[in-house]
Formats: sequence, C-alpha cells, structure tokens
Amino acid sequence: MAFTVFARRGYARASVQEIADEAKAAKPTVYNHFGDKETLFRGAMAAAADSVAAETFAAIEPLRETGADVRATLGVAATGLLRICAGERSHALRSLAFAELATFPELAVAMQERTSVHLTEALADRFARLALSGALRPCDPDTAAEHFLALLIGPLESRSRLGARTLPEKELEGIAESAVDTFVRAYGSQAGTPSLSKKDSPVPDSSQSSW
Repeated sequence: MAFTVFARRGYARASVQEIADEAKAAKPTVYNHFGDKETLFRGAMAAAADSVAAETFAAIEPLRETGADVRATLGVAATGLLRICAGERSHALRSLAFAELATFPELAVAMQERTSVHLTEALADRFARLALSGALRPCDPDTAAEHFLALLIGPLESRSRLGARTLPEKELEGIAESAVDTFVRAYGSQAGTPSLSKKDSPVPDSSQSSW
C-alpha cells in the first residue's frame, strides 16, 4: 500500500495520512509500526524490490533443467523477464529510486543490489550448469549473464522510451526472440543447440555493438 502511494506521489508529496487511508488503517497505527515516514519509505522500496526479484527468479527457474531444449527454455525465460521489467512495479521502483537519488543517494544502489545484481548472479549460476552439461559452450558464466540481460534490457529501454511507452506483447516477444537468437549464436554449443543452416549462419562483420 505504501509503495503505491509513494509511486503515485513521490516521497516528498506523499503523506503518512494518505498511506494510512490507502491501507485502511489509522495514522497512529502506521507510525507505531514504522516510526517515521523515511523508515516507511525504505521499507516499502525494499519490499517492492524483493517482490520484483522473486518474480525474476521464478522466470529463470526453467533454466535449471539442463536437459531441456536450451533455445526454447531461454525464450520462455527471456519473455518472462521482459514482462516483469516492463511491468508497472518494476518501472515505478526504478523511477522512484532515481527520482530520490539526491535525498537517498544509497537507495538506488541498494535497489540494484536486490534486483539486477542478484538476478545476474542467479543467471550466471544457471549458465554455468548449462555449460557443464554441454548445452552451452564453455564460457565465463558471469559475462554470459551480463550479455543476456543486456540483449533484453537495452532494446526494452530504447523502445519503451525508458518506460514512457507501453510495449505490446508481440513486441516484447520479438525482443526476446532476437535476444535469444543472438545469445545462442554466441554461446550455444553444437550439441546443446539446434544447428544453424548455411542460410541462417551469421556473416562475419568487423563492426561490434554492445536494467
């Protein structure tokens, strides 16, 4: 309830009374539980971050199945992650953390630690397992995780105008498909991924390109 009010009003304009009304509780009850507005804000942000993190961990859980079709499983995980990152709660969490950067300079780092840092670590663990099983080529799993997320978040932020535009489901699926295709071409093993036809094989290029 508190996070909803903070996301709607911002930290400075949100009042404890408004939060109490949203929660259908008495204002003194809110103070008794949290002490002050700052503690309430920090708690609301942490709870929202943990909720988003739990959703992202659930989205990549299928990657534990090392015997599954790695391309198909990556596709499911990628689409799930994009839905979460494009969701209202994730967007509000990022916006609030950066909007209040001057007042709470450490908060953005703490939110990043709870969400994207832990997600990258979890993905690295999954990719290490997949590499050991032969589904992916031998690689640095931390780097692979960073690359996989970059392939998803970069296009998402660009196309959504940093969250100002809501992307339709078909567009999210397109981003996921493109990201998985690029990732599998870079990290897939001949045994663990479908072979590419001569027509589909990537053409060498001297140029390189890089929430």
